[in-house]
Amino acid sequence: MPLLLPRARASQESVFARMSRLAAQYGAVNLGQGFPADAPPAFLLEAARRAVGTLDQYSPPAGLPTLRDAIGADLGVDGADVIVTCGATEALNVLALSLYGPGDEVLMLEPVFDVYIPQARLAGATPVTVPMTLDETHGWSLDLNALRAAVTPHTRALLLNSPYNPTGTVFSREELNAIVALARQHDLWIISDEVYDELYFGEKPIAVRELAPERTFTVGSAGKRLEATGWRVGWIACPPAGADPYGAGAGVAANVAGVRQQGSFCSPTPLQVAVAAALPVARAEGFYEGLRAEYRARQDLLAGGLSGLGATVFMPQGTYFLTAIYPRWRAEELVERGVAVIPGEAFYSQHPAPEGLLRVAFCKSRDEIGRALERLATTTMVAT
Repeated sequence: MPLLLPRARASQESVFARMSRLAAQYGAVNLGQGFPADAPPAFLLEAARRAVGTLDQYSPPAGLPTLRDAIGADLGVDGADVIVTCGATEALNVLALSLYGPGDEVLMLEPVFDVYIPQARLAGATPVTVPMTLDETHGWSLDLNALRAAVTPHTRALLLNSPYNPTGTVFSREELNAIVALARQHDLWIISDEVYDELYFGEKPIAVRELAPERTFTVGSAGKRLEATGWRVGWIACPPAGADPYGAGAGVAANVAGVRQQGSFCSPTPLQVAVAAALPVARAEGFYEGLRAEYRARQDLLAGGLSGLGATVFMPQGTYFLTAIYPRWRAEELVERGVAVIPGEAFYSQHPAPEGLLRVAFCKSRDEIGRALERLATTTMVAT
């Protein structure tokens, strides 16, 4: 009997799926996988109800023109340069297949979101990670010198994430300018994963495409913005046609859409209709402002509780995750005692993870966060 190829045999259940499965098995509060506890907004659900039963057939592979235009209007780009995907994970995979392959290297930061490395490898490229630094006083920071030193003649692309999952970092204009200068110096593509672009707690994050439109692909997610992660509506904003004097952007969106159609072909049509209707409403009615305010309160609740138990907490600038260090806690033991979190080593592949690092989600209800803290307090008492 023939064997599966090594890339299939090496595939494993993701840490997020595993921790959610264990959380269900042990009846644990799930502060691991980042899906919100709250229902999507009523204006999104009502738009979906109107669409189901009316617009149920295939859309164009690049997405419904109404949704592409709505995303473009929201981002300040031409809708013709937007491609709709089945969530941000598919968007990232489409870009991996479109931008790099055998013999190429892809730079990314570590701790690294778990799909970046396997997607690069499935495309035939080599992922190269550059570790962020972690200081107990100042938190996470980017080592620009290490990033520059990691570029080789084989480097094809930089993969960024801001706001950053799992660290919650939002890169400054100075940092992004330095990254853009590096990309231009070595003629690299930039993939900017900005799925948490509306979940920030200070100044609004800077979109990399504003600094380097000719080489930046922006990945976004309606699921993250609108509390509907299971809807699987994401997007890619491609470099505009003719954005640079050499014409590197000409035809980019059309070609990437051609790769996209070889996967899921199109995102669910009625959900595309709903998101197209919801994006301008969310902006006009201040939905994102309310979301950020509520998440800040939950963040403070969780961070205060963890600090009170003796953990070192690193406050995020964005996303709905925070990182903490408590060396005596082990994620596999915590889930058996009633709280699921993600172990820090899940985000490290080529460098050692800080001892006791955990990623904890605060997109859960205040009641869930409170129950989790009570259980962690009991666990801490047992450990001492």
